[in-house]
Amino acid sequence: MMPRLRATRARLAVAALLLAACALPARAAPDIEARSFTIPSGEPGIELYMRNKHKAGVTSFGPDRTLLFVHGATYPAETAFDLPIEGASMMDLFAQAGFDVYLVDVRGYGGSTRPAAMNEPADKNKPVVSTADAIHDFGAAVDHILKSRGLDKIDVMGWSWGTSITGGYTATHNDKVNRLVLYAPLWLFKEGAPVLASGPLGAYRLVSKASAKDRWLRGVAEDKKAALIPPGVFEAWADATWATDPEAAKNDDKLRAPNGVVQDLNDYWLIGKPLYDPSLITVPTLLIHAEWDADLPSYQAQGVFAKLVNAPYKRFVELGEGTHTVMMEKNRMQFFHEIRGFLEETSPQALR
Repeated sequence: MMPRLRATRARLAVAALLLAACALPARAAPDIEARSFTIPSGEPGIELYMRNKHKAGVTSFGPDRTLLFVHGATYPAETAFDLPIEGASMMDLFAQAGFDVYLVDVRGYGGSTRPAAMNEPADKNKPVVSTADAIHDFGAAVDHILKSRGLDKIDVMGWSWGTSITGGYTATHNDKVNRLVLYAPLWLFKEGAPVLASGPLGAYRLVSKASAKDRWLRGVAEDKKAALIPPGVFEAWADATWATDPEAAKNDDKLRAPNGVVQDLNDYWLIGKPLYDPSLITVPTLLIHAEWDADLPSYQAQGVFAKLVNAPYKRFVELGEGTHTVMMEKNRMQFFHEIRGFLEETSPQALR
């Protein structure tokens, strides 16, 4: 067999294994307990999908060992945060490190209820799932964990738009948050940044796999693209993500994504109006970002960092050679170790 053919077949085999793993709900290593479930949002007819992983046999966790993650504006949480890469997902890594780790999809995403407007042509309704809706749903997930585990607070982490969700939530619920992690923080755009859509927005937008790949690699130098994403990972992630939308096949294999976030971007972040006030956050906060993030550049993370004037301590970490999706790329272990170190460290005040 020719070497190139063997290499091609090997890459296809890796991709197939990754895809098969993603297709299994709440897959986990033998030493990890995993479960997927839904909870009521507090609003009639709206159920929220959650997933939980922790070490097998462990039933008691403190606030500093309980972590809840929420996704960004376009894709659900589970297909990124629980995508097995080289045998372990981010959730697996945190569970193996002793965390009781959770993820949640807000309404309109992944396994959570989609608003009725998402089942009609997009142009028949106004944008659905605003940041306020998402903060409400995230709060329901926090309260579920607090009640079920008998805790008074937990660690929380958001990605991209999820940083607006977790930041906004923490600003008004500091008493329920132990530490805050903002991954690829959303903040004000520089003057002159283009609006994301002209004219009236529909309830949702349709996203293709090809556009997702282009967006992932935007801003990455041509000679760096081939080595950035491990073999088969994009294909496994895309197939698993699109499979969460039962209507994708009817929409020319395109994923529905709520437009409430786009409306908020145009009405707030793109015209210099913050949706929440970071100065109201009074818990330790980590901002983590990657240098090739073309979606939310470093100046946005720096903008949030400067506003965290009442956090007891704060940190900003910039990872090299990574994009908006660094947690699924070659430098994902740097991402994991920086977050784990922040969540596990002794408070700097205690060392004085």
